[in-house]
Amino acid sequence: MAAVPLIFNEALNLQQLGIPEASIKHGLTTMESDKWIVCVEPSQVTMVDLQNGAQVTRRPIQAEAAIMNPSQNILALRSGTTLQIFNLDAKAKVKAHNMPEPLVFWKWTSTVNLALVTATAVYHWRLDDQSPPAKVFDRHATLGANTQIINYRVSPDQKWCVLGGISAGAGGAVNGNMQLYNIDKKLSQPLQGHAAAFCTIKVPGRDDPAHCIVFHEKKQDNPAEPPKLYIREVGRDPAKGAPFGVQPCVIPVPADAAADFPVSMAVDPKHDIAFLLTKMGYAFMFDCHTGKTIYRAKVTADTVFVTCPQDSTGAIFGITVRKGAVFRLQLNGQALVPYILSTLRDNDLALKLAGRLNLPGSENLMAAEFERLISTGQVAAAAKVVAASGNALRTPATIARFQQIPAEPGQVPPLLQYFSTLLESGRLNEQESIEVAKPVLQQRRLPLMEKWLKDDKLQCSEALGDLIMPHETGMALSVYLRAECHAKAIQCFAQRGEYEKIVPYSASVGFKMDYSNMLNQLLFNNPQGALDLAKGLVNAEGGPLIDIQATAEAFLSSNRVQETTAFLLEALKDNKPEHAYLQTKLLEINLIGGAPQVADAIMQQGILTHYDRPHIAKLCERAGMWQRAAEHYTEIADIKRVFKNSHQMNPEFVVSFFGKLNRDQSISLLKDMMTRGPQNMQVCVEVAKKYHEELGSESLVEVFESNRATEGLYYYLGAIVNFSEDAFVHFKYIQASCQLGQFKEAERVCRDSNIYVPEEVKTYLKGAKLPDPRPLIHVCDRFDFVDELTEYLYLNSLLQYIEVYVTKVSPTKTPMVVGKLFDLGANEDFIKRILMAVGTACPVDELVEIAETRNRLRLLQPWLEARVATGSTEPGTHNALGKIYITLNRDPKSFLLNNMFYDPKVLGPYCEALDPQLAFIAYKKGAGECDDQLIQISHTHGLYRDLAKYLVERQDMELWAKVLNKEEGEADEKEESKRRQLIDQVVEWALPESTSADEVSCTVKAFMAADLPGELISLLERIILQGSDFSDNKNLQNLLILTAIRADATRVSGYIDQLDNFDAKDIALICVSESHMLYEEGFNIYVKFSKPEYTTEKEEQVEMQVLAIGVLVDFMKDLDRAKGYATQCDEKPVWSKLGKAQLDEKFPADAIESFINADDPSEYVMVCTEANAAEIWAELIPFLKMARKTMQENLIDTELIYAFAKTGNLTEMEVFVNGPNVANIQTIGDRCFSEGLYQAAKILFISINNNSKLALCHIHLEEYREAVAAATKANNVSTWKAVCFACLRADEFRLAATCGLQVIKYPDHVDEVVNYYSDLGHFDHLVSLFEQGLGLEDAHVGIFTELGVLYTKHVPTKVMEHCKVFFSKLNVSKVVRACERARLYPPAVYLYMQDKQHDSAVKTMIEHASAWENDLFLDSIIKVRNAELMYKAVNYYLTTHPMLFTRLMEVMEENIDHSRVVSQLRRTGDWALQLGQAYMKSVQKNNLSPVNEALNELYVEEEDYEALRKSVDSFNNFNMIALASKLATHELLEFRRISAYVYRNNKKWNQSIELSKNDRMWKDCIDTANESQDIEIIENLLRFFCDASEKECFAACLYTCFAHISPDLALELGWINGYHNFVMPFLIQTFRKTHVRLKALEERTAPPKEEDNMQDNVASTYGNLGGFGGGVLMLENGGPSLGGPSIPGGIPMPGTPGGGGANIDMSGFGVGNPQMNGGMGGGMPAPGMGMPGMMPGMGMTPQF
Repeated sequence: MAAVPLIFNEALNLQQLGIPEASIKHGLTTMESDKWIVCVEPSQVTMVDLQNGAQVTRRPIQAEAAIMNPSQNILALRSGTTLQIFNLDAKAKVKAHNMPEPLVFWKWTSTVNLALVTATAVYHWRLDDQSPPAKVFDRHATLGANTQIINYRVSPDQKWCVLGGISAGAGGAVNGNMQLYNIDKKLSQPLQGHAAAFCTIKVPGRDDPAHCIVFHEKKQDNPAEPPKLYIREVGRDPAKGAPFGVQPCVIPVPADAAADFPVSMAVDPKHDIAFLLTKMGYAFMFDCHTGKTIYRAKVTADTVFVTCPQDSTGAIFGITVRKGAVFRLQLNGQALVPYILSTLRDNDLALKLAGRLNLPGSENLMAAEFERLISTGQVAAAAKVVAASGNALRTPATIARFQQIPAEPGQVPPLLQYFSTLLESGRLNEQESIEVAKPVLQQRRLPLMEKWLKDDKLQCSEALGDLIMPHETGMALSVYLRAECHAKAIQCFAQRGEYEKIVPYSASVGFKMDYSNMLNQLLFNNPQGALDLAKGLVNAEGGPLIDIQATAEAFLSSNRVQETTAFLLEALKDNKPEHAYLQTKLLEINLIGGAPQVADAIMQQGILTHYDRPHIAKLCERAGMWQRAAEHYTEIADIKRVFKNSHQMNPEFVVSFFGKLNRDQSISLLKDMMTRGPQNMQVCVEVAKKYHEELGSESLVEVFESNRATEGLYYYLGAIVNFSEDAFVHFKYIQASCQLGQFKEAERVCRDSNIYVPEEVKTYLKGAKLPDPRPLIHVCDRFDFVDELTEYLYLNSLLQYIEVYVTKVSPTKTPMVVGKLFDLGANEDFIKRILMAVGTACPVDELVEIAETRNRLRLLQPWLEARVATGSTEPGTHNALGKIYITLNRDPKSFLLNNMFYDPKVLGPYCEALDPQLAFIAYKKGAGECDDQLIQISHTHGLYRDLAKYLVERQDMELWAKVLNKEEGEADEKEESKRRQLIDQVVEWALPESTSADEVSCTVKAFMAADLPGELISLLERIILQGSDFSDNKNLQNLLILTAIRADATRVSGYIDQLDNFDAKDIALICVSESHMLYEEGFNIYVKFSKPEYTTEKEEQVEMQVLAIGVLVDFMKDLDRAKGYATQCDEKPVWSKLGKAQLDEKFPADAIESFINADDPSEYVMVCTEANAAEIWAELIPFLKMARKTMQENLIDTELIYAFAKTGNLTEMEVFVNGPNVANIQTIGDRCFSEGLYQAAKILFISINNNSKLALCHIHLEEYREAVAAATKANNVSTWKAVCFACLRADEFRLAATCGLQVIKYPDHVDEVVNYYSDLGHFDHLVSLFEQGLGLEDAHVGIFTELGVLYTKHVPTKVMEHCKVFFSKLNVSKVVRACERARLYPPAVYLYMQDKQHDSAVKTMIEHASAWENDLFLDSIIKVRNAELMYKAVNYYLTTHPMLFTRLMEVMEENIDHSRVVSQLRRTGDWALQLGQAYMKSVQKNNLSPVNEALNELYVEEEDYEALRKSVDSFNNFNMIALASKLATHELLEFRRISAYVYRNNKKWNQSIELSKNDRMWKDCIDTANESQDIEIIENLLRFFCDASEKECFAACLYTCFAHISPDLALELGWINGYHNFVMPFLIQTFRKTHVRLKALEERTAPPKEEDNMQDNVASTYGNLGGFGGGVLMLENGGPSLGGPSIPGGIPMPGTPGGGGANIDMSGFGVGNPQMNGGMGGGMPAPGMGMPGMMPGMGMTPQF
């Protein structure tokens, strides 16, 4: 089968991950991106991480809905109207908000925006700020409250929104409505359709992208009109041109999906393909550029409720409801174009998609179109075809074709038209970029080239960069960088002077180069460039690329100190310990080289720390840099030496330097500096100030005191005394201040400091006898040495300072001073003067206490009266005067009553012992502060009437509680007697005398709080019933009744009758409460106050009656009495209340009667429920008719119809149904149908044209023809199926076939029809049905397939014919399985082969002999995918068809492993090898070892030595040694010769020669020895021939092996064996060769001519100049250094390494490796030296 352009696979299943089925539906499961799926379960939220292997995370979160951000781990939760957003990574709440109304839909429209849809409006909630949700627009009227929102989308530019929803339509249809909204213009447009999406596409010929909306349209007013797909651009500026759009395209809806509707639309942004998914599981693919339908298929049988695009791949995810299958749809790009060409036959669409998406499949079509356009001269169109072909036609040949086209005069050349078209559509390749650059550069249009490069229109290459280089270096550099031509890029950097970029670039691309050479060249030409390059080299990633020290020396050798410094600073900035020497060198060259300021700056920065500090310190000292020297010295002696020049140092440095020394060093240095004179005083003070904590104050003070620097000590201590917490410092500062006469400072410290030791300072100041005692005064005052101070001043006659002290310093301590003066016996006048001088500033209480203890209180009376006269209100003053007056009996009662400032707590106890009445007055004056004392004295002295009056007047509940409540552990009789006396005084006297309502109210409350109900009732009866000003007080009447309810319920009825002014409703509620249950009293209250004389308003009277009957039915549960009371009242609210009560008590008939009397249908829901449960439909009908008069509710009309049906009143029901009503006919029809009321259901289904259910009703009524007619109208597969099965059960076969034909049109229902027919045994009718189905207009694969399966079961003779005729329409796998089950193997093989399942076809033929056919087998075996089948075929043919084996191997020769086949043949047996000999000969050309060995074995067995020799020569891939060993003992000579030949080929010379010797194959022996080139083997062979007296063979061997035989050996053997004639040819040839070689040697070693000598002199002159032999460059002419022999003069010997001559063979002189005397190796022998083996008479001494 041809591949389809849609890839469908199931990614995972949510149920398998443990997610319950109930949570997999719309609203509970969301998928906003390909990262997360979130499911809300009853007690938790489950998150599936798709990016991490579908890992499941469950959080115990209670929420109604949850939704995950598409890109971040941010979860939004919804519960009611509360929204919360959490960041799961940060574990923090991001935002929260309470919506004013519930949400019906929500969705993330971007990573930072959450869209919220309510019943009336749409809101956007931003994540990137703290603002609340902002309202975007109101929902359109077409998306009303009955519309379910299923989707919301926002355009990529955030300017357009579309809201979509569905609602119920007429006839069971599902209507779709959408609202398109423009955010900028705030305008809405309604659309009729179900799904929409936004996309951004690139329109050809336009620079700007098109923002389009793709939506489905289905007209509600014309259901017969097919749906259409619209693609329209939105928001385009009219000034830029017309908006993009395509003509509406009809969507091809399948015939079985007429009632189907889309649920989602998603656009693949990668390919501009729109996917439309429907409720029934169909998937549609549309091209967004043309609107054409590409593909349609049913991908799932379940409802898809959520979809999500995957932007990275263009795929679409979807989830099915309840089952939770997560599937993935993706474009199959490889099959798209072939499918369009073969199935849709739309060449234009195929070309457009292939060009736009760069897809395969249309290459031939594009090539033909290109040729056609070129041949007709349509250059521009041809260029567009090439551009649309991807890379298929963009070749050099195409460029050549355009170059060959002649240009028209005045027109753009065709080649430029071609390039222009390519540039508009994309990027040029390498060859195109070079070709287009040539004319542009010739015309110097560099800006155009720059623009193309900036827009990435050209493919950069080295050739392109070379073209641009002569014109613009920068542009060429850009090209080289993109093309990764590193060497050329570095060359450009150097030409542009951008040396600092070379190293980073080289490091980034991993390019290696010789930086040292480049630096050396730059150092003389461009020192700054060399510096920049060196900096880059030392800063390279991975470490420096040059030697830092060598580079620095190179800079220094050129006297480049400044550059050296800059380079070293950059190289040493990491401050590594291994660079210590270089750091020292850097500072040294600047200190010694005259630039100490540079060294100072370097040290100031502190970037170098590892240099030799002592060495640098000495250099700094030499250069007069005292501060730097001091910094670098560590020994204190060196530091002291440097600090002799401290006057030349910066004082701030000196101060800071001490921070680097330890304590001992600092003290030592300070002492040294102090001894050098007062000029260092100031800086020493500063040092002491800064480091006093580290050095210690005591040590510093010692330094100053040892040098008698009191002034320095004063300034030092003055700087730290305000911050120091050392008592020693404060004391020394006070001492120094006094010594220098700084009394004010001493006074200040004594006054303000809290650190010094008071005793120590006091003792010092008293002993110092200062003329000004103020420091001592402050010390004594602060630390309470007042007595000592007073004594010191009094005894030293400093009385004026005593007066100053008490008046100005511390008046509050006047009592202590006065007490001390009393003790010292001072004059009373002096004391009075002091008191009058202090006046009111003196504390009274303390002074009075001191005076009382010393019995001197009367002394204070003038002073106290003077204070009172000045208006003093101090209690102490008035208490003291009161005591004096009470003691003197000067009208104390008047004083107690009239004085407002004394303290009753002081004078009350003072008076108790003298007069209790005065004490009561004093306590009463306390206004509650002395209530306890007042109560105590009243009880003690019997003052109950005064106490009762006081209690009533005070109106204090706490005070009442004290006297009325009993305390724990209290003696009952005695205390009860006191309480009773007090209560009697209150009831008899205190309260009757009162005329204040507040006093009465407070008293009553006190009695209530004290839980004295009996006394309270008595009190209230006296107030209310016995006549008083408060008899009609409502609160008191309420209180009386309530108290009686709680204390004495028998009095309540009487009080209700006697009293009229109380709160009836509240009292009645209290009566009927659970705590009292006085139901009759509550009922009487409601009845009494429902009368007109108590309640004038009619509504209030009715309310009271309702409350009264409520007591009867809710509390007393007396429905009969309640019914009588309702009849008595005859008010509708009363009847309504009664009806609800009867309904609650399960008396529906009585309740219906009451509701009818009340004319109240409000409880129609419960009434209908209870009536149905009680099956009283006849009584329910009047109630429902009454309810319809005032209400139009679906339930009322529905229940009325059901009641008609249940009572059999079908005529009235039919009239009602045909009239106006709001009943849910479908629901009640289904209900009647389920309960068997088929006649009623038929009437209902006829009224709503529900032909599907109508057909089922006819079936149950056995009206089969009418059922078929209804099914025809319904045209629904489920209906057709039900009618078909019913007719089949009733043996109505013709009607069943009519219905069955309509059912089998749907592939999903074919199996069910087959199973039903089969279960009933109607096989012939079943076959006939499917044979009729072949003629259907929309017959599908399932019909043909199922008929084929039925043929295999019931009519096997028709199987093969059916397969051949309808193969293209069969489901091959299903039919094949059926054939195999029926053992019909030939049709199975045919189907396998036609379906290109050759593996299965071969298996079947191998396993079942009846299916085998040679031609079919051979045709299939070469097409199998599993190579193992070929080897099974080999075994199969060997065992069953051996005569056809060779033919089989010819067919499989190119596809099989021959080594394995040979192994199979071996395992099978020798006959199999013989059988496969022809095959092996044909494949021996591959030179495989198993094949060669097998054939060689066969040749040996057949004694075919010629074939064996040919095989060995032609194919050497076999175990030669094994073959040679095997043949060495063969009985035939030729095979033994082959063995020797094989040994020789494998360099087994001795074995080969021995075999040839044994067989007297002398020529073979000589050839083998010559080929070996082994002198020993040749010598042995020569000696063998001599021993065997084979003279001719001896001469032949000398001739053949001439090049390898030494002349001495030949002469020796010839002389010994007398073979002079046989050896002479060898000698003649040897002398000839020697002569030629000597002549050539003489010519080469002849002295040079004069011209040559002159040239040698010139060469030697240059050599002596040192240019070549000075150690830099040494050219050696093959001397000893190269390991070769040499002779004096440096001329190489011929044939030695390094010599120019050819290697000369010296074997003709009889020596193997001659050496010259005196160490001259490899040269000629010296004169007179003999050569071993030479003949006599040759001028040389013979050797024997």
